[in-house]
Amino acid sequence: MRVLTVNPGSGSLRLHLVDAATGQVPDSEEIGQPPQEADVEPFVDRCGAVDVVAHRLVHGGPGLVAPAVVSRQVRETVAAARSLAPEHVPATEALLDRLTRLLPDARHVVCPDTAFHRDLPEVARAYAVPRQWRDRWGLRRYGFHGWSFAWAVRRAAELLSRPAEGLNLLVAHLSGGCSVTAVAGGRSVDTSMGFTPLEGTMMARRSGTVDPGMLLWLLREGHLDAAELEDGLYHRSGLLGLSGTSDDTRDLVRDDGEQARFALAVFEHRARRELAAMAASLDRVDALVFTGDIGWDQPEVAEAIADGLGVLGIHGGLATGREHDAVISPADAAVPVLAIESREELALARAAIEAH
Repeated sequence: MRVLTVNPGSGSLRLHLVDAATGQVPDSEEIGQPPQEADVEPFVDRCGAVDVVAHRLVHGGPGLVAPAVVSRQVRETVAAARSLAPEHVPATEALLDRLTRLLPDARHVVCPDTAFHRDLPEVARAYAVPRQWRDRWGLRRYGFHGWSFAWAVRRAAELLSRPAEGLNLLVAHLSGGCSVTAVAGGRSVDTSMGFTPLEGTMMARRSGTVDPGMLLWLLREGHLDAAELEDGLYHRSGLLGLSGTSDDTRDLVRDDGEQARFALAVFEHRARRELAAMAASLDRVDALVFTGDIGWDQPEVAEAIADGLGVLGIHGGLATGREHDAVISPADAAVPVLAIESREELALARAAIEAH
């Protein structure tokens, strides 16, 4: 079975053709920002016959909690989630329109990132805001990066030669968007992102968690309007906002300037802080897993984060090679540290094949 996976992220569009029988990827392409739905046509032409198309959906909202074959009702449910992730959901809708026309005989499946976190415990899911607000508008923690986390948990279990159901993991997905999740028995029990993909640890261009009182002050005093605030928090904050030069950790590691070093230091501090917070939702930590573009391929950042987590029994001294998924901590480490390449396309392909 041949599966086309369509993965629109915050900074790019990733397309993969997956041979489900072998788990191999015979063709792939990454389209830079801002990707357009028409950009998929040359890749689709190259792919030839496709049986299933797996569409990654960042936010499924309250109505889409598992992968689902596209129907009119599913499309309406996706549209209802548009306001929850306006940076992401409209792109998925446009790609759905284009690809259902290009591949009318394939089975199209929408795969929400939020599905991995659908069983979050109520204490981790709830916001301490008035109940009327929560009931009326469905205010709750959803969590994101689910397909990356699902793959990381699967691979960690293989690398540690232990069943996922018996593992307690801290998993850090560090990329353009960043989030941290506590996993117990293969399930998400707490996660740093919340109602939207803006909460939690600092990211490439997104602020992560900031004091809501500060945002109210900026609005109340007339310093910013809602559109300016949204643009600043989503597009001009994070690594870019602190460094003033780049949102890419590779650039900042090479840059020996004070602001670049400061931006990285804050990024690493915030990641450590979120990991320590997630650890409070576990009764033990069996391993720390780094994934995502930064987590997998930026050893300086992984080293700095791990080396500051001594309170959790986690330390640095990590191997710097990233050719294969591996345990990168010393053999005698009390808590192993792993680096796992994010293979969302393989998790998406599996989920789409199994969807009803």
